[in-house]
Amino acid sequence: LNVVLFTVTFRLVNCCLVQTSFVPDEYWQSLEVAHNMVFKYPFTCTTWEWTEGLRSYAYPLFFASIYKTLHLLDKDTVELLIWGPRLAQALLAALSDIKLYSLVKKLENENIAKLVYFSQLCSWFTWYCCTRTLANTMETVLTTVALYYYPFQGSKAKNSSIYLALVALAVVMRPTAVIVWLPLVSYHFWQEDKKMNLVLHHAMPIGLLTLGISTFIDRVFSGKWILVQLNFLKINVLQNLAEFYGSHPWHWYLTQGFPVVLGTHLPFFIHGSMLAPKRYRILLAAVIWTVLVYSLLPHKEFRFIYPVLSFCMVFCGYSLASLKTWKKPAVCFLVLSNILPALYTGLIHQRGTLDVMNHIQQLCEESNSPTNAEVSVFFLMPCHSTPFYSHVHCPITMQFLQCPPDLTGNTSYIDEGEVFFSDPVRWLEAHFPNQTVLSTHLVFFEVLEKEITPFLERNSYVKTSQFFHTHVPEGRVGRNIYIYERQT
Repeated sequence: LNVVLFTVTFRLVNCCLVQTSFVPDEYWQSLEVAHNMVFKYPFTCTTWEWTEGLRSYAYPLFFASIYKTLHLLDKDTVELLIWGPRLAQALLAALSDIKLYSLVKKLENENIAKLVYFSQLCSWFTWYCCTRTLANTMETVLTTVALYYYPFQGSKAKNSSIYLALVALAVVMRPTAVIVWLPLVSYHFWQEDKKMNLVLHHAMPIGLLTLGISTFIDRVFSGKWILVQLNFLKINVLQNLAEFYGSHPWHWYLTQGFPVVLGTHLPFFIHGSMLAPKRYRILLAAVIWTVLVYSLLPHKEFRFIYPVLSFCMVFCGYSLASLKTWKKPAVCFLVLSNILPALYTGLIHQRGTLDVMNHIQQLCEESNSPTNAEVSVFFLMPCHSTPFYSHVHCPITMQFLQCPPDLTGNTSYIDEGEVFFSDPVRWLEAHFPNQTVLSTHLVFFEVLEKEITPFLERNSYVKTSQFFHTHVPEGRVGRNIYIYERQT
């Protein structure tokens, strides 16, 4: 009971101390879709993945149910719409922490379980990600909870249905969960005496039922029959459109991704992987397999390997348990080396895109018009830099630069964002041919200000607000975000 209360409290505090943005997907593949499902604003815009049937509505449905409940209770304030899903995700993160602790406790002993649990709670990247509304976060939760029910060697777990159901759900939420679970499920099948029973009475019924339910959900909300997993494979892998959003060298996960995600846990993970019992070799194999498979794909991100982070914590716990004299210094080292990046990334780095949405939401409330029709906002930023209506909850007109990839094979295709940044003033003059169609507010990073100053002055725009975003500006992302308002 003490572990449960402490973990829940810890993750709720964790949630409150993460006030920054990470990647667009934490809004545009979850909250924005959920908001559209429930409130259906006239100006709502979903990303190309949804029109092409590349994402399942099963994950946004989780948040849509929270939104719908708040709406029925007449409590759908913007604060609750923002924090409700985050708090729900924090509780799920706490559940996965508890299950990881319980797994090691039942397989080993309480001492090792506590050290694995400590390693999990101490991880800066888990702190940074676990309360975010990312499909990767839900995949990680389901993977960690499923691990508790996985039939490890020496485990008393006999019923495979629970862990297989959680794996199937993870694959529905994010098809790439197959990568993490392929070695684990294959090893289970190889070890299983009753192989046909496992396939016919557990795997197939669970897989078909989960796929059927998710396909029905997608049919209801998309209006057509689609098989998301097939579309995901076809577009992201076979057509390799993910590379449109950037590519890295094959060794990126080995030289940057994995070391950054593990942080100062890395030496303990390497040490622990040489000490842990044979039953955990399958976890090490799953970690290596996942990193190698993702290394073969051109588009790489830190969050893609997040689901195996809890696997690594098992080995970190074993490393700490083996230390005698150096155990306390090692524990202190992990706490001190993780607390600073956790707090910095959670409270400071990339917070401007959320602060600016809070300001726009206040513009809604301050507007005199009942429909807020006179407030219109255009985001002149790399597309999807900010959340949208889920963080404003007000039917004002908001627009942003579009950047869908080309699905027709046109080699000369350039998206709207690229066209804009190649010649911003020319694009603005073409998009706003006269003053009657000008947006009342323009939002952009400071690096764009000098270039578009002639347009701003000519159309009576004045800077009214400024928000800090990051200490490490890069390319089109600046240190600060400016809001310019048109004076009439």
